[in-house]
Amino acid sequence: MEKAEIIEILEDWNFWNKEHDVGIIREDYLKRIEKLAETKQVIAIMGARRSGKSTIMLQYLKRLVTERNIDPKNTLYVNFEDLRFKKLDLDLLNKIYETYIEYKQPSSKPFIFLDELHNIGEWERFARTKHELKEAMIFISSSNEKLLSGKLASLLTGRHLDIHVFPLDFKEFLRFKEVYIKGESDLISKRRKIKSLLNEYLEYGGFPLIVLQESKEELLKTYFEDIINKDVIEYHTINHVTKIKSLAKFYLTNVGRRISFNKISKLLSLSLDTIERYSYYLEEAYLIKFIKKFSYSVKDRERTMSVVYVIDNGIRNLLGFKFSKDSGWLYQNAVANYLMRKYDQEGIFYWMNSLSEEVDFVVKKGLKVKQLIQVCYDLSNNETKEREIKSLLKSSKELKCNNLLIITDEKEGEEKIRGKRIKYISLWKWLLK
Repeated sequence: MEKAEIIEILEDWNFWNKEHDVGIIREDYLKRIEKLAETKQVIAIMGARRSGKSTIMLQYLKRLVTERNIDPKNTLYVNFEDLRFKKLDLDLLNKIYETYIEYKQPSSKPFIFLDELHNIGEWERFARTKHELKEAMIFISSSNEKLLSGKLASLLTGRHLDIHVFPLDFKEFLRFKEVYIKGESDLISKRRKIKSLLNEYLEYGGFPLIVLQESKEELLKTYFEDIINKDVIEYHTINHVTKIKSLAKFYLTNVGRRISFNKISKLLSLSLDTIERYSYYLEEAYLIKFIKKFSYSVKDRERTMSVVYVIDNGIRNLLGFKFSKDSGWLYQNAVANYLMRKYDQEGIFYWMNSLSEEVDFVVKKGLKVKQLIQVCYDLSNNETKEREIKSLLKSSKELKCNNLLIITDEKEGEEKIRGKRIKYISLWKWLLK
């Protein structure tokens, strides 16, 4: 590409000569970026396609310009999904940087934002060189977790810090709907409105643009197709296109259930190795996440079935096969995503004993089990309630954890059963804590 073509594209995206609308501010992510940027390491912003990574990058860039008084020419934003860029490779990346330096002549170490960088082969060489020579502060983003794995990515080992971006949590969802909670009195006075919006959140999910759009279904279908086609099929050069889409929809249908790769292999007539690879490709693209069974034995954790969750309820509802409203599974999936945001996926497990009695979530921090959580939409049936409590009490004894919680639709309060205190809280309140 000619330099004139490159600078024309860059002019459209950057703050050099124009203002840009950067949408509704997601303050929590901006604070985390600001904190990590103080380390002077490469900052990697990772997450599902359309979850808001690009917008958060631009929000931070705008804050640098408007609040920290950074000269706009000392910033560079490159969107590698701009179709005007041709032949995405390391040569193009180097030429973009050279063009920027020549045309804008930054007066201090620039802030460089490289968006959807997984499209560029060997990008790590560029990032490491600029980082080690202290030429630039580098921010990268990707919709594929594999960006920071493999031989080349090892060049950045110890030189990068990661932020994982999710679709909106329920607090953010309410802010996008212009509902603000300032204290306990607001929770009470706005309870009916909040519960109504919770139903919308559970039905259509939290992808930012989906929340703001009236027509949601077609856009959600597009998101699913983009994740599958761009971040899985094209990225890994997959030939079994129909099969991997069937596998993805199988997982969307079976949210919250234990998954057997062997059974799926027979169902889809694909080898066990292929099912395992395809499953992890879907996980790398942030469409799904697997939660392992809690065990102090690594071998036991690895050989037992995992439970699958999906990044967003909206995609699950639109593309997963449903027999009914499935409120219980939607509640459970919402809780799973909240916990993964807060504690990182590595600290979240499920518990099951030899009698197949289960607890939905084990929250582990360091070497200690911090909390045991059951999710049950409706506890009005005594048999259901007794089953949930029985599993909690057994896991409490085995894991030596007395912080026991049941998340439900309505029931709130606390009960003391066999010397253990069990707390109850409605989902909407728990998501706002």
